[in-house]
Amino acid sequence: MRVGVVMVVADRVDGADVMARAAWRIIPLLGLAYMIAFMDRSNISFAAKTMNADLGFSATVYGIGGGVFFLSYALFEVPSNILLERVGARRWIARIMVSWGVIAAAMMFVHTAWQFYVLRFLLGLAEAGFFPGVIFYLSLWFPRAARGRAISRFYISGPLTRVVMGVVSVWLLEANGAGGLRGWQWLFLVEGLPAVGVGLLVLWLLPEEPARVAWLSQAEKDWLAGELAADGARNGPGHDRRVLRALRLPAVMLLGAVGFLTTCAYYTFTLSEPQILGAVTGWSVKSVGYLVSVGGLAGAAGMLFTGWASDRAGSRMPFMVGSTALVLLGYVLFATSGGVVSGLFAYACYVACWGSVTLSVWMVCTDLVGSRDMAVATAMVNAMSQAGAFFGPIAWGIARDRTGSYHAGLWGLAAVQVLALLCVGAIARYRRSAMPTAV
Repeated sequence: MRVGVVMVVADRVDGADVMARAAWRIIPLLGLAYMIAFMDRSNISFAAKTMNADLGFSATVYGIGGGVFFLSYALFEVPSNILLERVGARRWIARIMVSWGVIAAAMMFVHTAWQFYVLRFLLGLAEAGFFPGVIFYLSLWFPRAARGRAISRFYISGPLTRVVMGVVSVWLLEANGAGGLRGWQWLFLVEGLPAVGVGLLVLWLLPEEPARVAWLSQAEKDWLAGELAADGARNGPGHDRRVLRALRLPAVMLLGAVGFLTTCAYYTFTLSEPQILGAVTGWSVKSVGYLVSVGGLAGAAGMLFTGWASDRAGSRMPFMVGSTALVLLGYVLFATSGGVVSGLFAYACYVACWGSVTLSVWMVCTDLVGSRDMAVATAMVNAMSQAGAFFGPIAWGIARDRTGSYHAGLWGLAAVQVLALLCVGAIARYRRSAMPTAV
């Protein structure tokens, strides 16, 4: 039964209406939370130029600080999601947000390299489990036929954050000297504290599970439970809840490998994005900030299209292959860029398609993994992905210090993306064997 198309007349249940109500009560709140999370982990890219100059940080120091967030994030992903499953998504996501908001704001007090490393490590520790926890939570509410749209509508908060961050970060940096604070200190303070307030909203407003809400009738709850059970049956018999079993699933290892490689390249680029774009275009910090904002809109549109089109087609892999290849083209063009036009086209390929790559990872993951393994499996895939984001920025910073340019690093990103494309091909072959009716 395709959600949004078929009405169960006997029970007077309109599946499209059920999904719409669930989406309006869940996705905007979680999307706002992810927007703040994305901002707090990546706003150092805007702070970097003045912060590094003020504190005397080299590109290597900055790369270590940028990457160490993802080390702690990766290490604590699986334990965090196990706890989320036990204490409930609402409480655990609220705890995550309040703790990371306090730490993100505390970044304003950094003065030494080791303080930078420690706070970035603690920020990753605090945020660990948020994203895979949300993916697991959405799988409890949205059947497969509606899941691509649900995940994409949540996930567009990432690229949309670029719209906000590109403008707001520039304004905050221009507050340099106000109240005796540097502009980068205002940036960390103002962009960090909202997480605390949104965490309290999550604790108050986020529904725990379909069976416990008052805004669905019993017939609607039964319909939704039946749709989710049917999806589980298509994934094969349920597994026991042993953690190691979920970690050994072939789908988890393959998707984790793609996540490792693509996230390595993505966050390495993101943490130096304003500086790279400034070098390619010759534009000012303000103009680059506005470019990043426009790029966020392009990324959000790409994600929404991928979620809608893959649900409509009942197919994920063509979108995963195509978007991975276009991101690769973007990196190659950056590495060979001969001017502003080539650089802007490279950026268009990158921002419009990277979100579709990672969205496809999560759509395929929720298609291939059974519900009993979902919490640990999503955490493991994300942990492997974030491990890539730890190694990439460090290697990038070392290369920048030794060569004095981004050229070698950009070719490194292209090479990593080639490996990712090969792994996507392996996932396509595995998907055909595991789900013969899927494409």
